[in-house]
Amino acid sequence: MLARWREKIRNSTPLHILTFPEIVSIFAFITSFIYMLGFFGIDFIQSLILRPSPDVWGTHDDEEDEEDLLIEDARKVPCGQALDCAAPSPPLKLAVEPVVVVVPSPLLKPKAVDEIPFPTTLTEEDEEIISSVVAGRTPSYSLESKLGDCKRAVAIRREALQRITSKSLSGLPLDGLDYESILGQCCEMPIGYVQIPVGVAGPLLLDGKEYSVPMATTEGCLVASTNRGCKAIHLSGGASSVLLRDAMTRAPVVRFGTAKRAAQLKLYLEDPANFEVVSMAFNKSSRFGRLQNIKCALAGKNLYMRFSCGTGDAMGMNMVSKGVQNVLDFLQNDFPDMDVLGISGNYCSDKKPAAVNWIEGRGKSVVCEAIIKGDVVRKVLKTKVETLVELNMLKNLTGSAMAGALGGFNAHASNIVSAIFIATGQDPAQNIESSHCITMMEPLNGGEDLHVSVTMPSIEVGTVGGGTQLASQSACLNLLGVKGACRETPGRQRKAASHHCCRFCSCRGAFPHVRHCSRTACPEPHAV
Repeated sequence: MLARWREKIRNSTPLHILTFPEIVSIFAFITSFIYMLGFFGIDFIQSLILRPSPDVWGTHDDEEDEEDLLIEDARKVPCGQALDCAAPSPPLKLAVEPVVVVVPSPLLKPKAVDEIPFPTTLTEEDEEIISSVVAGRTPSYSLESKLGDCKRAVAIRREALQRITSKSLSGLPLDGLDYESILGQCCEMPIGYVQIPVGVAGPLLLDGKEYSVPMATTEGCLVASTNRGCKAIHLSGGASSVLLRDAMTRAPVVRFGTAKRAAQLKLYLEDPANFEVVSMAFNKSSRFGRLQNIKCALAGKNLYMRFSCGTGDAMGMNMVSKGVQNVLDFLQNDFPDMDVLGISGNYCSDKKPAAVNWIEGRGKSVVCEAIIKGDVVRKVLKTKVETLVELNMLKNLTGSAMAGALGGFNAHASNIVSAIFIATGQDPAQNIESSHCITMMEPLNGGEDLHVSVTMPSIEVGTVGGGTQLASQSACLNLLGVKGACRETPGRQRKAASHHCCRFCSCRGAFPHVRHCSRTACPEPHAV
């Protein structure tokens, strides 16, 4: 048509005089347009033709649309099917101020504004408190103590944060967590909680008992690969474990006027004759915390004292810290010139990679082993015995040594340790030293079978205290069969994974300074 009309213009022919081919082309154009409307819908065409200018967005005309969005975002859908997971409480309308887009001046930067669609129940009193928090008159951290209602405090803090930052927290769940249980123990100034999927690997056949292992992770294939390892172990008759040592540590740092004076305290603490009186001072703060030994290190005038003690079923950091404080108060009598610089001098060493943990151990020192049959290696692990042995030597041992690794002579122990720690309420930061692991592989029976062992000298775990008392984490501990404390033998729950108690009595020659339990009522004779 355009080509024909151009020729008509050149030849000065009237455009309204149409030939038959031109009439057919016009008819085809109209029918194509009608077909497009039917295919895409009239709304699509209107959105292209009637699209408003940017200046119109956020004006008062959109107030009804904003209310509709609030109602839609409050819909109940399974998490993962929509970006915003609605809270189970019934949605209530919120008074939302219309957002007005202001052209920024050269001195002001534009501020991105997100909708705040999550439903909550706000009274006039709540609005006053929120306004006070936003204005800075009421500290956010004091809401729990002022209101006496932890969940209400979380909702108000959350709403105030959204108004201050103009960022939506609609994807962060509010309901479903007992905020009273975390008050003063697990988290300060909460605004919700993060959902982490929990998978299960197993059954893991360990010391003749099957365990289903919960793992909280967002890394795909981690649970699947762990489960395959559990299958290989189970088909080969299971694994066995030995608990070598069980002691949590804390190492304060003190300073004296001279290095000689600091050395005198070192000799005093390491003298077996003084262990009884020092342990009495240490043990008085807890019926579970029992001092085992003290290791000292001198750096000029500064003395680092590494106290090791049993802590029952708790991980025990608070327990050992209280005992250390008791000893420091006791030592002030004979060493009044001692200047305590810190209850922790990093010689413990907590939540940091350190050779002292790798060598001396911290928490649980454990070794586990299994003999994987050759046909299991081929059918389940899809490889060969000699291939695994060579790869372990070149990667886990030689490669880690070339990298200067400290306790990292393994493939990915931290992956599994972190997943189990998060699922069972342990301190995730202690994954650093708890993942110290050396994996050894050797061929057996003329290269037909595979002997595998892992030695982990500093696993820091507990079944009471901290995050272990939260409902979800408590359920995962219950799945493992180690929920709570063992009343008959404190500490057994933390030993349950190995079912081997640490008996220093059989190592009297190696530990001549350790005093042994002489109580006839003691169900598990152990080092005091």
